[in-house]
Amino acid sequence: MSPQTRKERERAERHQQIIDTARELAETQGWEAVTVRKLAERIEYSQPVLYSHFAGKSAIVTAVALQGIADLAAVLHQGHEEAKSPADALYRVTRAYLDFAAANPARYEAMFMMNVDLVWGLDAPQPLVDCFAELEALFRPFVDAADLGARTEVAWSAMHGLATLDSHGRLRPELREQRLEILVAEWLAAVGADSA
Repeated sequence: MSPQTRKERERAERHQQIIDTARELAETQGWEAVTVRKLAERIEYSQPVLYSHFAGKSAIVTAVALQGIADLAAVLHQGHEEAKSPADALYRVTRAYLDFAAANPARYEAMFMMNVDLVWGLDAPQPLVDCFAELEALFRPFVDAADLGARTEVAWSAMHGLATLDSHGRLRPELREQRLEILVAEWLAAVGADSA
């Protein structure tokens, strides 16, 4: 391995270590606890080394969010792969989305609730495009192409609302499964499909 290749690999590893440490710190202590100073202490690098990778906390949170969105896209894709029908995909993918949000509260917060430097829409980075495509695929069998984007955004808003309210303890845990079933049944009714 050439010295240049080794340096590039070490830089990439350090970059990922910063992201992982920020995510872990946020999961245990909240995003308020994530500072460049604290990250530098945790990973035993100087603050200038961290700044050579990221412009500041916002850039670190953005990196955590982008990786989280890529991970969410993979989880949603797996839900699609396991589905036995389009209606089953609605249920499985929605469950996967809600489970991901519940299992990764700090990452979910970075992905969808914090002010990060991610552009949504036509110029979005590929992980965002992939994630939204997984959500769009849920409704493609049920709606015309002209309605697909709006239908997907409304459905995503409903999933996000449930995930957010649940993570803040605003919903009764014992009704989680019932809420999921009602949501999917409402979507199916709205597009004139049955649950088979």
